[in-house]
Amino acid sequence: MTQTSRMPRAIGASGLNSFPLGLGCASLSGSYGPSDDTNALAVLQEAYARGVTMFDTSDKYGNGHNEELLARAFGPVRKKVIIASKFGNMAGKDGKIADNSPETIFASCEASLKRLKSDVIDLYYIHRIDPAVPIEETIGTMARLVEQGKVRALGICEVNPTTLRRAHAAHPIAAIQSEYSVLYRSEAEEVLQTTRELGIAFVAYAPLGRGLLTGAVQAGSLGEKDERLRHPRFSAENLPKNLELVEAIRAVADQRRCTAGQVSLAWLLAQGEDIIPIPGTKTMSRLIENIDAAAIILSDDEIGFIAQSIPPDAAAGLRYRAEHMKNMYL
Repeated sequence: MTQTSRMPRAIGASGLNSFPLGLGCASLSGSYGPSDDTNALAVLQEAYARGVTMFDTSDKYGNGHNEELLARAFGPVRKKVIIASKFGNMAGKDGKIADNSPETIFASCEASLKRLKSDVIDLYYIHRIDPAVPIEETIGTMARLVEQGKVRALGICEVNPTTLRRAHAAHPIAAIQSEYSVLYRSEAEEVLQTTRELGIAFVAYAPLGRGLLTGAVQAGSLGEKDERLRHPRFSAENLPKNLELVEAIRAVADQRRCTAGQVSLAWLLAQGEDIIPIPGTKTMSRLIENIDAAAIILSDDEIGFIAQSIPPDAAAGLRYRAEHMKNMYL
């Protein structure tokens, strides 16, 4: 484990370096209920002003709206920020979960570059792995984008150790992105053994358990269009059990005079300097709260207490619905 700080963290061997926390941008395009572009632009620009350098998007977020939003926010400072985008998540469209065909990869990259108003994507991820296409072929196609100067570094989302080794052998992988928090960490801790052996960064999405670890989500508090209502962890049966787990984090937060969310992020940052959490928010106050977590240094006792109080498999409910889990961690 390592102490946290505001020192930049390397994105694998790509030569890119990020503020310890990035910003997950999906919520700025309606993923968790209605969003407002004026507010979204203010949040993005405030994040940059406070030191955040990596902004995580996807062609899926708002069907491209999110990438257009980033173009508007960072046009004048484009070369000073790291834009991470993704392709291939079909989300069931035309009966497909993922499409990693060469045609889709090339077309998706061109479309993203156009929306981003940029000549390069800094970090380009496979959003969902397509079992119909060997990973070596997918990475080989993406490597051509690197050769063409359209992409700087490659990444994969929700990948297991075996597939990651095969991908990295085809072309260096700079980062993987998977869910990782004190609440959901079994798969993350398994693949971390491989990322560390290969020198790959771990970008942790949902580091606050999709809001659960802040303690702010209560029964009935989510809007009817909030996609979290589809996640098992928020069901009427599971939510109370998960909120009980948060009490251990809240106990540390009370002693620290900070928030449960900040303690959750500080705990994750303390797991290693190769970990870059990307909490998302569309609220300015929550953004500032999350960024300030980078300066919190937990003691070994506090880190151990949290890990012991919330064992790896303690969470009630799968990360996604059962039918979707079969398409994760491939």
